[in-house]
Amino acid sequence: MIIETKALRKSFRSRDGRDKKVVEAVRGVDLSVAEGEIFGFLGPNGAGKTTTLRMLATLIEPDGGEATIAGVDLRKQSGEVRRRIGYVAQGGSTWDDSTAREELVLQGRMYGLDKATASARAAKALDAFQLSEYADRKCKTYSGGQRRRVDIALGIIHEPKVVFLDEPTSGLDPQSRAHMWDEVRRLRREGMTVFLTTHYLDEADALCDRLAIMDYGLVVAEGTPDELKREISGDTVIVGIGETSADAAKLLEVEPVVNSLESIDDGSLRLRVNDGATAIPQILRTLDGSGIALRSIELHRPSLDDVFLTKTGRSLRES
Repeated sequence: MIIETKALRKSFRSRDGRDKKVVEAVRGVDLSVAEGEIFGFLGPNGAGKTTTLRMLATLIEPDGGEATIAGVDLRKQSGEVRRRIGYVAQGGSTWDDSTAREELVLQGRMYGLDKATASARAAKALDAFQLSEYADRKCKTYSGGQRRRVDIALGIIHEPKVVFLDEPTSGLDPQSRAHMWDEVRRLRREGMTVFLTTHYLDEADALCDRLAIMDYGLVVAEGTPDELKREISGDTVIVGIGETSADAAKLLEVEPVVNSLESIDDGSLRLRVNDGATAIPQILRTLDGSGIALRSIELHRPSLDDVFLTKTGRSLRES
């Protein structure tokens, strides 16, 4: 494994009124990431994803636990870890008045490359990320997607074994997000291990070979997207009711085809059933027989959000 962690922990002191409270951001994380895979860290904001990522990237020191990255002990040889990894923060790292080429050459020089090698690497990265056309323009003239590609190029200019991407598509339009997905896949094809955090369910499902779902500082599930979804048996039916949702809930919670029921804030009900195709007609008959009108009804196959709901008791989309 190229990344392994055991019981990794991190707490912070926060001021709440007059008292200082200890906030356990990461409460003991065990992870194993294979070389050459795209590994996703999925969870809502505040789950501990970025804190874990920053520990693995040596930006903050763990309070406890162990980790090795690319064969190097994280806590004993942090300098060597930094030479073997790349890190791309969520906030970006380009300067408005610098060009992409200038940024990349400078980054290469900071990693100890001579000027000729840094320039050659910069040219290669600009071509690979389809930035050559804009290479000598100021970064302030770039679109959000172009700047994000420069960010990732900066993170890999020294050809690391592992690259950490924190929310790589946050704030991008759909076209730029799709382009970024292609770039991440290309890094994996070139032999790099990609560890990314995201709160986008579709991104995790489409990109990741394996992923871990994190909530309140703990990993609550880990596996391939398909493995995690197979853990959830049955289908989900979303019934839009409105003001009479409480009456509908009383009827449906004792309906034999309904395994479990949860109210949603917009007046809808989320029902877990074994087989949606056979359960929906019975649900409709029950509601119609009591004079309860429907606004909508939807059938969903198990998704990563269903995995999160099962593991944590709440929906990731609502977090």
